[in-house]
Amino acid sequence: MENQHFLESQWDYCLVLDACRYDVFSEVYDDYLDGTLEKRRSVGSSTPEWASRTFTEEHDIAYFSGNPFINDLGIPLNELQWGASCDYEWTAADHITDVFDVWKTGWDDDLGTVPPESLGEAFRANREAVERADRTVLHYMQPHAPYLSRGKGQKLKQIQKGIRRQEEADTAADGGSGVLSSVGDTIRPKVEQTLEGSELAQKAGLWLELDPADLVKNGTREAALELYEENLRIALESVADLIPELDGRVVVTADHGEAFGEEGVWEHHIETHIPPLVEVPWLEVE
Repeated sequence: MENQHFLESQWDYCLVLDACRYDVFSEVYDDYLDGTLEKRRSVGSSTPEWASRTFTEEHDIAYFSGNPFINDLGIPLNELQWGASCDYEWTAADHITDVFDVWKTGWDDDLGTVPPESLGEAFRANREAVERADRTVLHYMQPHAPYLSRGKGQKLKQIQKGIRRQEEADTAADGGSGVLSSVGDTIRPKVEQTLEGSELAQKAGLWLELDPADLVKNGTREAALELYEENLRIALESVADLIPELDGRVVVTADHGEAFGEEGVWEHHIETHIPPLVEVPWLEVE
């Protein structure tokens, strides 16, 4: 299996489907798109890991981001106080020419996420930036949870709250640098590391996005996979609608995959390089 070679490959537009595993994509993509599909190996098992290892230089890219970890806030990943416990001293603004925070402008409160059509709307509203850039990336939040048919989005809502709290802290006079803040920053990553190492805790996080009735009837894996595939199909419908507007070579891929209990792992986590998390699609669209 070839490595992803994201930037080294030839494309004008790359559509990134967040947390899209290869096997599920390969079963459904040809209902929406024509092209040549390969299985490739991602450099990361989570968005922060993938982004920090992919965009290492200065890149002339117009990046429309539905994922809040790739943002124009200028805050390094290791300083984020919402959801990214990692050591990566990386910020998108240092490496990517134009980052459009669609995760903020295209947010849907009812769904608790960024619906796929928001990416197309942001793209159409910023065609001048697209024309200026060498290449363009549209980073869709789907098939990543929350699952659109559920309309809950508990996890991303917590991230949104965290972003607002951090922005408020950054504008405060003390910059959130008191003793309690320092202690919290030290303890939080250790607590999250412990939780990520627990299969039960991982499943409990996923249960927030599932229907309790489906859980009882089908079990966690089947209930989640059904909604995950539905999320992917919704994203692919949107991608298929947008592609006729893209003049150039188009690739559809993913930053990483998603686990549904394989090797005791659920969802996706930093530096967890198991096949469901690093095997991603690479579709060169006809």
